[in-house]
Amino acid sequence: MYLILLGAPGAGKGTQADILSEEMNLAHIASGDLFRQALERKTELGLLAQSYMEKGELVPDEVTIRMVLERIAHDDCASGCIFDGFPRTLDQARALDEALAAQGKAVDKAMYIEVPEEELLRRLSGRWLCRSCQTPYHAVTSPPQAAGKCDKCGGELYQRPDDEEETVRERLKVFFAQTAPLLDYYERGNRLVKVNGGLGIEEVAKKVIGVLEEAS
Repeated sequence: MYLILLGAPGAGKGTQADILSEEMNLAHIASGDLFRQALERKTELGLLAQSYMEKGELVPDEVTIRMVLERIAHDDCASGCIFDGFPRTLDQARALDEALAAQGKAVDKAMYIEVPEEELLRRLSGRWLCRSCQTPYHAVTSPPQAAGKCDKCGGELYQRPDDEEETVRERLKVFFAQTAPLLDYYERGNRLVKVNGGLGIEEVAKKVIGVLEEAS
């Protein structure tokens, strides 16, 4: 089974991908991890991606697609995998379909973990980190015992620029604009399933697994 997990930053798709990977014995392909590994190993594609990132430019679809297609050629993806963070664009979605079709395979389902924008904003803009030991906190779900101080080492808590409210709003705006065509694409192919991401982690996982079991 080839499964795509779609969801905004903060929707919990990485967590769900980990659960599903374990539950269904499928490789978890996270595009962010592929980039990090390629950069660390200084592969040809990693260095190519780095050349764009250093200039503050987006890595072209062509490079991202090549990186993902190289990864799914490995033996652990022969019977399927879970894509997390890919595809992000229509070109990427079409390239994936073409590559799988050439092997007589196809994306079975694209699961969209749907979370209201205000809830995403609450989740993302509430994140804080310890400057010393990097322990994560959340203003609502896991606050420190003393405001602004790490429970473990007493270090100062800070918020990454990416998690500041104004930045989060912009990130979500870009995501929704970019993702709408993808949702249409998979819906037209009768492959899109929407799941309420406002439920608890385990409940969301049960819903997703239930849908996949029905489809298989």
